[in-house]
Amino acid sequence: MRIAVDATSLLGARTGIGTCTAEILRRLPRPDLDVVAFAVSARGARHLGDELPPGVRTVSRPMAARPLRALWRHIDHPVVERWTGPIDVVHGPNFVVPPSRSGAELVTVHDLTCVRFPELCTADTLQIPALLTRAIGRGAWVHTVSQAVADEVLDTFAVPEDRVVVIPNGTGPMLESDALGPLAARGRTLAGGDRYLLALGTIEPRKDIPSLIGAFDLLAAADPDLRLVLAGPDGWGAGAVTETIGRSPHRSRILRTGWLEGTDRDALLAGAAVFVYPSVYEGFGLPPLEAIAHGTPVVATRVGALPEVLEDAAEWAQPGDPVSLASAITSLLADTRRAAALLEAGRRRVEHHDWNRSVDALVELYGRLHAQSAGRR
Repeated sequence: MRIAVDATSLLGARTGIGTCTAEILRRLPRPDLDVVAFAVSARGARHLGDELPPGVRTVSRPMAARPLRALWRHIDHPVVERWTGPIDVVHGPNFVVPPSRSGAELVTVHDLTCVRFPELCTADTLQIPALLTRAIGRGAWVHTVSQAVADEVLDTFAVPEDRVVVIPNGTGPMLESDALGPLAARGRTLAGGDRYLLALGTIEPRKDIPSLIGAFDLLAAADPDLRLVLAGPDGWGAGAVTETIGRSPHRSRILRTGWLEGTDRDALLAGAAVFVYPSVYEGFGLPPLEAIAHGTPVVATRVGALPEVLEDAAEWAQPGDPVSLASAITSLLADTRRAAALLEAGRRRVEHHDWNRSVDALVELYGRLHAQSAGRR
């Protein structure tokens, strides 16, 4: 079975979707699969091979994203086989799946911010509903990473329920205590202090970092040793965060790291006193699971799929409410037994979200799609 995967999200600074795509591609190669990756990018496609794991072939022909997506909103051309050659299944793991001449199509929908909160989206993101409608109309199946998003897809698009499949993301295993100690020490060095709150992810309006800064200001006034670390690349609208930091009376204790990967990222996750996820909306929420795997308790807002993913493994706060966030953070800073109980519950959630199991389920889905597509020929 020949599978084509859109790996565009591997190019540039790796965000959550890029991480998910990388984890999938790392586990896809197997004797009965021929995996080819392509990038919808005019300039970056030639570098795609550098980002791919062994066993995945690459198509390096440049493809300009905006013109192609403008076409795909209205017509089913050009088809993906123009770049990949014959395929059995094409998987678009980042909201967009190219049309195929004869292969089955699968598109991953991570969230529906573009429908639920269009005011929090860029113009490019607002094209997603039209692209999904077109893909669904020609028979594409929809993969969602949570039941919450599956329900939203069924409420929003004219897609049969049996063509929407939930396969959650995975995460790494819980780190052992002997590995956490040195990492945590490095994290505290990077943060410039022994006690810090951490937020990790692209800086964009949906993440509502200004509310977290407001909560930090409430806490920092009475806790001169507490710091706040904002780790992640600037997305659109990041200027609002810069302005909010500039107004903070405790701005000297707020650190923005920009994009991080590897040991520095792991170190900040391991060394934080509390990981805070103040989002307005999430379709899954990978960073809180990563924090738990690094031994750090989590405060999160009760929005979107987060209650489904985290269950009883987080201290919950109301979205857009600095007072609620500050109260939840305080409960973990002040009560080590509560924090430990959340981490024990979190261990079960991390074990539940296993990448090997998720990719095996995806491969099984590819087989179902291929069998149905072949039966129609």
